[in-house]
Amino acid sequence: MNGLGRGTRTCVCYHLRYGSKQRDHVERHDSSESRMTFTEFMRRFPTNDACLEYLKERFYPAGTECPNPKCRKASKFHRIKGRSAYSCQYCGHHVYPTAGTIFHKSTTSLQLWFWAIYLMSSTRCGLAAKHLEREIGVSYKTAHRMFKQIRTLLDDGGSLSGRVEIDETYMGGTRKGSSGGRPGPNDSTKPPVLAMVERKGKVKALVVPNVRRATLLPEIQRYVDPSSIVYTDELKSYDLLGQHYSQHWRIPHSLGIFIQGHIYTTTAESFFALVKGGIWGTYRGVSTRYLQNYLDEYAWRWNHKYDRRSMFETILDQVEKDDPLDVL
Repeated sequence: MNGLGRGTRTCVCYHLRYGSKQRDHVERHDSSESRMTFTEFMRRFPTNDACLEYLKERFYPAGTECPNPKCRKASKFHRIKGRSAYSCQYCGHHVYPTAGTIFHKSTTSLQLWFWAIYLMSSTRCGLAAKHLEREIGVSYKTAHRMFKQIRTLLDDGGSLSGRVEIDETYMGGTRKGSSGGRPGPNDSTKPPVLAMVERKGKVKALVVPNVRRATLLPEIQRYVDPSSIVYTDELKSYDLLGQHYSQHWRIPHSLGIFIQGHIYTTTAESFFALVKGGIWGTYRGVSTRYLQNYLDEYAWRWNHKYDRRSMFETILDQVEKDDPLDVL
């Protein structure tokens, strides 16, 4: 006992060498899954002018041909003081980096637009317009419009290939007297949704008017490459898929079987669970009119969840100019 009695209360202190905690250290930790942190966002876009300069470098970098038909020289464009415009170094023609983009004619600060995109890209379950209203201090109408505009950038193109799971579901709650979540006769409040999901790849989800063969087959052929191996359940609408694809495997859900070796549609079902959980938990409900926009948003997140660069940067890359609308 080293001379200490059994009942003696003693404090033995050990000198442990801890690394000093740098409370002002705001860099991303190596173990973080974040691709862009709040600090990194503020470093790149500290002001409205920084956001405008980003768009200028995107659409009018040095050496861009002046859009003025009387000039057409490879030019540099210099900021016009007090305006969100730049002028050609030779003829003085004005160009507007926000013209023809989702930011065009918006009275909301460009930095708030960028911040809204950052918030939208940072969440995995969606972000309500009411939350954005509180976050950036705009009206609910403005927040709703901003989200609607940003969602137009989130529709991924391209076809699906390889092993593709195909499944359908109905959005909305369970109805009394109906079997599971399927709608009753003439029920227009539960729209059907078709999902086509590559295993370890991308997803395409569509709102469809019904789940008849004449509706589903053209949509599947539109997005799924003919060389693909497709997996479905026993819905009769999928009966002819074997004639259009290299292989067609079906999982017999009616027998209570959901996984049979390599035959399953659980990847598509996982996507549906993500969408339904996100919509119910974040938005509480979505009208049929806007449901496709929300599906595009969730599909876009699914498609880019393993990207090495931030989703925020990927969304910014989607900003395009529909019409230059340059003013002399």
